[in-house]
Amino acid sequence: MTFALGVVPIVLLLLGFPIYVVLLTAVSVALVFFMHVPLAALHQNLFGAIDAFALLAVPFFIYAGELMSRGSVAQRIVDFVQAGVGRIPGSLGVTTVGTSAIFGAISGASAATVATVGKAMLPPMRKAGYPETFSAGLITAVGAIDIIIPPSIPMIVYGTAAQESVPRLYAAGVIPGLLIAAMIAVYVVWYAKRHNFERGHAFSFKEFRKAFVRGIWALGAPFIILGGIYGGVFSPTEAAAVACVYAALVTWLVFRELGWKDVLEAASTTALFTGQVLIIVACASVFAWLLTVNQVPAAMVAWIQSFKVSAWELLLAINVLLLLVGCFLDPLSAILLLTPLLIPLVKAVGIDTVHFGIVFTVNLAIGLFHPPFGINIFVAQSALKLKLDVIYRGIIPFIVLYLIALLLITFIPSISLIGVKLFLNY
Repeated sequence: MTFALGVVPIVLLLLGFPIYVVLLTAVSVALVFFMHVPLAALHQNLFGAIDAFALLAVPFFIYAGELMSRGSVAQRIVDFVQAGVGRIPGSLGVTTVGTSAIFGAISGASAATVATVGKAMLPPMRKAGYPETFSAGLITAVGAIDIIIPPSIPMIVYGTAAQESVPRLYAAGVIPGLLIAAMIAVYVVWYAKRHNFERGHAFSFKEFRKAFVRGIWALGAPFIILGGIYGGVFSPTEAAAVACVYAALVTWLVFRELGWKDVLEAASTTALFTGQVLIIVACASVFAWLLTVNQVPAAMVAWIQSFKVSAWELLLAINVLLLLVGCFLDPLSAILLLTPLLIPLVKAVGIDTVHFGIVFTVNLAIGLFHPPFGINIFVAQSALKLKLDVIYRGIIPFIVLYLIALLLITFIPSISLIGVKLFLNY
């Protein structure tokens, strides 16, 4: 069995096979050669894994993000944030941070934010004299906030895998996401003052009101999504469906920027990406079922308990593991692969699974822009025509900022859990 669960996945990963092929092959080898279980069990578990109401939110949020990323939505948000920032050092950099956070509250997809916000902000930052390394690092790194601030697709997948409440996870993610955004904004202001960068125009209430009116429809999406969830009007899945309808009405009827062809193209892109997500969900869930049947999580819990480790020691070790895994696997694959193994461990030492879900998500957010395989790096390279060496040099200070935030979020649980109490009265 060790051959099927350990050797086969490692060999296939080193050979470059897709993660879902790796997991499905490992399960098939185990069932046929070691467990002699009818292959019907494989089919049943594959379909059972994606037969979850919460997963319906995934295509809805992807589709809403696809619609809102087309046209002038991003530029309207940029104008609103920039009008509110006023005359502070590095106003364009701070605007990039604020726009990314707001756009993340619409789509929850990091790569889409890097491409969309990057296209809107990189040209003016170049014109204002920002170093290419700083601009590239900022745009690549700040998009990772979007899987921490709700609505977050990785949080939906974690909630399904860990059998945890998605609204609680969303509530817990608000303050950590805003904390990271604030830390990056403070760094941008400090960097701009040190290098004497541009200052924005003085704050004008007239300009701010004009930008707000122009962008009110774009800014309405986060309030509808999060307000509906925390107000008890609808569930996260229903909120995602409402977001789709809202995005379609705004981009098609209000802004009149998208035609039927664009709406259908967005649907086609969404279907393709959803298929990629769900096939990973199905195969990873079957692999997790195989581990559970063979009592691997229970054995790991017993092994860890034999060392008598404390909660903070376990969290520190898990952080190191997740940072390493995040460099090579995408967030969804990592969540589905490791959650069944790690949840029993954290429960055994009394760690709240909502708090752990945020720690998990922040670790994987760092992996989105960490070399060598951070997806945001390649999105920035292809969509914004940036050189890899420029991006690699630019992201270093932002990796440090995220790591500091990770330590705070990990060892001060109230940073995450206070959001649950504030928004859900739990």
